[in-house]
Amino acid sequence: MAVLPDPSATRAVLIGTSRYAHLEQIPAVANNLSALAAALCAPGSWGLAPEHCTVIEDPATAVEVLDAIRTAAEEATDTLLVYFAGHGLVEPRRGELFLGLTGSIQHRSYTGLPYGTLRDVVLDGRAGRQVMLLDCCFSGRVLGFMGAAAAEAVIDQVEIEGTYLLASVPDTSFALAPPGERHTAFTGELLRLLRQGVPGGPELLDLDTVYAQVYAALRAKGRPLPQKRDRNTAGGLALARNAAWAPPGFGPPPPPYDHEPAASAPSAPEPVPLPEVPPMPTWSPMALPSPAPLPAPGGASPGRRRAVAYGLAGALFVALVAAGIPLAMSWMKGSSKDDSGHNTSKSSSTPKPRPTSGNNAAAEGGVVNPSTKSGGTLKFISKDDADSWDPQRSYYGFVWNFSRYYARQLVTYAPKPGKDGTELVPDLAERKAEVTDGGKTYTYTLRAGITWEDGTAITSQDIKYGIERIWAQDDISGGPTFIQQALDPGLTYKGPYKDTSKDKLGLKAIQTPDDRTIVFKLPKANGDFERMLATPSASPVKKTKDTKGKYQDNPFSSGPYKFGSYEPRTSLELIRNTEWKRASDPIRTALPDRITVNIGSDEQTNTKALFAGDYDLDLESSGLTAASLAQATSSSGLRARLDSPSNGSLLFAALPRSVKPLNNVHCRKAVLYAADRENMRTAAGGSQTGDIAPHMLPPTIVGSDSSYDPYGTLHNKGKPDTEKAEAELKACGEPNGFRTTIAVRNNRPAEVAVAMSLQASLRKVGITTEVAQVDGSRFSETMGAPATVKKKGYGIVLYRWLADFPTGQSFLQPLADSRFILPTGNFNVAELDDPTVDDLFDTAIAEQDPAKAGSDYAQINRRISDSAAYLPILFQKSVIWRGSRLTNVYTSEPWEGRYDYVSLGVSE
Repeated sequence: MAVLPDPSATRAVLIGTSRYAHLEQIPAVANNLSALAAALCAPGSWGLAPEHCTVIEDPATAVEVLDAIRTAAEEATDTLLVYFAGHGLVEPRRGELFLGLTGSIQHRSYTGLPYGTLRDVVLDGRAGRQVMLLDCCFSGRVLGFMGAAAAEAVIDQVEIEGTYLLASVPDTSFALAPPGERHTAFTGELLRLLRQGVPGGPELLDLDTVYAQVYAALRAKGRPLPQKRDRNTAGGLALARNAAWAPPGFGPPPPPYDHEPAASAPSAPEPVPLPEVPPMPTWSPMALPSPAPLPAPGGASPGRRRAVAYGLAGALFVALVAAGIPLAMSWMKGSSKDDSGHNTSKSSSTPKPRPTSGNNAAAEGGVVNPSTKSGGTLKFISKDDADSWDPQRSYYGFVWNFSRYYARQLVTYAPKPGKDGTELVPDLAERKAEVTDGGKTYTYTLRAGITWEDGTAITSQDIKYGIERIWAQDDISGGPTFIQQALDPGLTYKGPYKDTSKDKLGLKAIQTPDDRTIVFKLPKANGDFERMLATPSASPVKKTKDTKGKYQDNPFSSGPYKFGSYEPRTSLELIRNTEWKRASDPIRTALPDRITVNIGSDEQTNTKALFAGDYDLDLESSGLTAASLAQATSSSGLRARLDSPSNGSLLFAALPRSVKPLNNVHCRKAVLYAADRENMRTAAGGSQTGDIAPHMLPPTIVGSDSSYDPYGTLHNKGKPDTEKAEAELKACGEPNGFRTTIAVRNNRPAEVAVAMSLQASLRKVGITTEVAQVDGSRFSETMGAPATVKKKGYGIVLYRWLADFPTGQSFLQPLADSRFILPTGNFNVAELDDPTVDDLFDTAIAEQDPAKAGSDYAQINRRISDSAAYLPILFQKSVIWRGSRLTNVYTSEPWEGRYDYVSLGVSE
């Protein structure tokens, strides 16, 4: 009978060498490590805590590997798994196997790690079961041709008493990593099996079943075949739960389960010769998604919205969210919240001191390593370049944060930790706006002494010209358009490049009576207008320095730094702007002498360099990858510099009213009551991916009420209320349940896992669903067309959402205002049509008092909950890492939980 190991008494060590000084590179190995780490830590597999899954990428020495295995072997009392991917070297005289290290040399097997030594370290451990997974070549480009008999001899030598050995035996190194595929051939099939399962197979996939299925898949593709050896019934150890398994009585009969390959252990047949293949292509990291169309606040015309991309993105939200790793809480300090997100701290008259060091310190309201010391070089690293360094064209959150080094605005956010950072403060302006005419006129006076990098004064005309560039979408597309919608909803102005006025300042909604005064005239009052002006799109641009589409290559600086050099997709250097005056800027500390960004390596390479101290910070800071997180949590030094801030985003599902029977509110409520949010959070990656969301308004938005729990979600600690779900099914006329489809992006693994978790919980009350994995690159386009959603029968649509600025207008209006329902570019996917909600939006947007507006948004939030148009799932977080040299480190809500870049310094 198959059994899963005890995760607390089980350890895994994953070793992979993808980069070599003298051998063929195997980029896919790095992907193997991150994906396999995620699989072993996932709840559907062994459910290992990340600190119990050690990842060693590109080891340089045998000692580095053996020490890690020795530690794991001493700790594991149930099962020890050791995996290796990379080049295999065979000593030609004795046939001994050596595992390739970064410095290994062809025909010099002694430059690798002797397998026999590794085997001895494993055998010296305490684990009752040992599993060895070897994905390495024995010949090919390393040694030349080796026949099947020789390969079989090598297999015999590495056999371990009482263990299970599963090895790939390709005859060329290219067989390990087929061109165009993300993983090596053997590990790719293994991961596919863990992800997709075996339809009609057993509930638990033991090692014999895994071997049989991988063998059959590789044979069908004409690829070299794996070999196995096992002793003492180790083959009955389960590697994962069967993702395709369904208990009897649920859904249609599964297809026949072909278990023939496992009837007996297949012998090692002669490997199928592979055709000649071209050299391995260099692996390219996945680019961030382009911002998707969205109706802009204040009007019904389509605009753009900031892309939500996390490491899971990638990951990630990537790492955490994108890879779906459940995080162990042990790396975090004692939390004041229980698993449901409730605050459990006892009240005290003495405020809790804000931490200044240790894990999560920068996300708990403290400032890590406070300092006023200037000098040194602040070193960023990033896998992606900016969407644009032009402040009017950028929409990536990390660029908004970084651009403040060289671009200032009339107002900005306070340089304070956490929620305190959402306060608006003057920047180029002497004070915040004087608001008159019932909220339709905003007047500012500029500070004295504010200058460009050439020493000339920054004028009100420069600010107006910079904002006018938003209208020039034919020439400099990209970036948000909400300022344009607020000032000129009819789009009567055509932009400065088509402006026929002499000074190219023809936008009538902005007036500049003198060089230090600027006046904004809105056709309708908008209480969030000043927050729109705090975004980079409201930065000044000097007309004589505007190079249109090339401006992004060297924007003219109004801040403390200017471009020193920039090579697209490679590097960026900022140097001090000697004309900037500290007395004119109360926001930016300008501590480093120099700021550099290294661009373009893959995430694993970048994180390795970060952990080694070569760089200070990941510029994107969207979340660690699965492998990196596992590494960080297993090291006390790295773990102490992890932070898990809220990033302001919400994971939720829309329930379109055009898709029957979701047009019935009681059917929608049945979904909300039946959803197991705690299991969905586990599928997303565990408690560190976010707090369970009882409603649609994140705690970062004024109007959110932490005690509001309309469906008892927090009361039930995220677990479903099946009794109420069944009552709602009866009320909607579907007492036996109904069928519908869950739509999810196919390029977001964590979201797919969440969808499958939701599918399982709904099935318990009779709601049968199909999970449709939709092309991620066209997801917004597909779900933004209500006719397509209805035609496809997408009754549940999984989404993430992030506000451009932290208010109810930016967060809720696109999702819930019926005037924003469009035939294309629609984000009100639930098709919520409530005139009372629309009226409340008008009232809230016109309100100048944030508290009063927040009260209106709270009412809107309650009406959304009453309609059951959306299933809120998680108020999301990211896990990010800070280098040891950084000073003045704290996270800031306006920058999506990232560190406040302009406050950072370095200690040399």
